[in-house]
Amino acid sequence: MAVEATLPTLITVVTTAVIDSINPCAIGVLILMISVMLGAKQSTSRMILLGGLYIFSVFVVYLLAGFGLLYFLSTIPLWVTEYLSITIGTLIVFAGILEIKDFFWYGRWFSLAIPGKFIKRLHLMTNRTTISGVMLLGAFVSAVELPCTGAPYLAIITLLSQYFDFNAFLLLILYNIIFVLPLLFILLLVMGGMKLHKIKSWKQRNKPYMRLLMGLLLVWLGWMLMLIANGTINFG
Repeated sequence: MAVEATLPTLITVVTTAVIDSINPCAIGVLILMISVMLGAKQSTSRMILLGGLYIFSVFVVYLLAGFGLLYFLSTIPLWVTEYLSITIGTLIVFAGILEIKDFFWYGRWFSLAIPGKFIKRLHLMTNRTTISGVMLLGAFVSAVELPCTGAPYLAIITLLSQYFDFNAFLLLILYNIIFVLPLLFILLLVMGGMKLHKIKSWKQRNKPYMRLLMGLLLVWLGWMLMLIANGTINFG
């Protein structure tokens, strides 16, 4: 695949990853876990270790799930892939409309969010500030988050499966690196002395705008997948 052909895909992957990385759930769990560690008077080195392991666990689970789905979609016959891409594109547009709705009417009707029973479980798991505990927490966050808020990731995986090669694997790795960068940045900020309540306030203040931006992105990605599927546009 030539550089000219991969450039639109690269821009799409990076843009989507940057927007998806401002992920309220993964960020919220990290903030909660850090607050528990601060309350327990954990040392800075211990908090960096545990926070880093949580972030690494999120990265690995998301990446493995993405690899598995990317490989599965790439093995489907081409004629089936066309209809599947249109179906996925339609679902992603619908998910985008729900996100945009939450900018105006947050919490009303149906929203893309992790179910309450899983949120309670997450809160309980954040108290297990051990090496195995935080790695399980990261894996659990990734597992419950993917079906609920993984629409951007699904869109990118579907896009990459259209042109399945080694470049697709590299772009998927790049996506996941970008996805966890804000988590690493928040961890380093807190360890550097920033007050946790400032990060919490920023998250709450900007949550509606995160929803709006994500919704617009999903609508665009969904339409793009449908146009690629019927041959109107071609990235490859």
